[in-house]
Amino acid sequence: MFKRILASMLLFALVATVAPSIDQASASGTTYYVKVNSGSLNMRNKPATSGKIVAKLPKNQLVTVSSQSKGWAKVSTKGKTGYVSSKYIAPKTTKKTSAPKTVTKTADYKAKAISVAKSNLGVKYKWGGNTTSGFDCSGLVTYSYDKAGVKLPRTAAEMYSKAGTKVTSFQPGDLLFYATSGGKKVTHVAIYIGNGQMIHSATSKGVSIVSINNSYWKPRFIGAKRI
Repeated sequence: MFKRILASMLLFALVATVAPSIDQASASGTTYYVKVNSGSLNMRNKPATSGKIVAKLPKNQLVTVSSQSKGWAKVSTKGKTGYVSSKYIAPKTTKKTSAPKTVTKTADYKAKAISVAKSNLGVKYKWGGNTTSGFDCSGLVTYSYDKAGVKLPRTAAEMYSKAGTKVTSFQPGDLLFYATSGGKKVTHVAIYIGNGQMIHSATSKGVSIVSINNSYWKPRFIGAKRI
C-alpha cells in the first residue's frame, strides 16, 4: 500500500513539473489590451506590488502575454518586459465581417424602381416633370430610380451616354432608349419590366405600360443600358 501511495505522489510531482500551468499555456504569445477605466496600468519588474514600476501603460495599450500566475501576467510591449495585474488586461478579439450582399442589393433596387414606376400608372405626361403631379419620360425614370437609391442623369440622352452598360438582351430594370425625332438622337427612355413590356411616360397616355414590339416604338429603338 505504501509503495502505491509513493508511486502516485511521484507521478503527480512529475506531471506538475513538466506540464505548464493552464494560465501559462493559454496565455503564451497572446495579444491582450490594457483594460482600465482611467489613468494607467503599472508594469513592474517583479510580480508583486512591491516591485519597481518600469512603465505606465495607457488604456487600450496592446501587450504580449508570455505567462500568467497567481494574479500576475508577464508581458512585453514596445521593447519592455515586466509584470502587470491580470485583472486589468483582456484578450484582444477580432470582429468578423460579413461579405456585402451585392447580388441581393442589385435585385432589390431594380425591383424597387419598377414598383415605384408602376405605382404612378395613369399620372399625366408633363414636359420637364419629375414629380407625381406629372412626368416626362426621363423624369419618371430618374424619379423611380431615385426612390430606389440610385441617382441617374436627368435627360434620356445623358442616361444613354453616361449611365450603365450597354446590353443586347433585356432584364427587368434595364433602360430602353428611343429616337422619336428620326435619326439616332436619343429622345425617349423607358424601363423594361419583363415579359416583353416596358413602362414609360408617353405624351399621349402619360405613365403607361406598352409592348416593346409596339409598331410605333420598335422601329425607333436605339439601344439598352443596364444600371
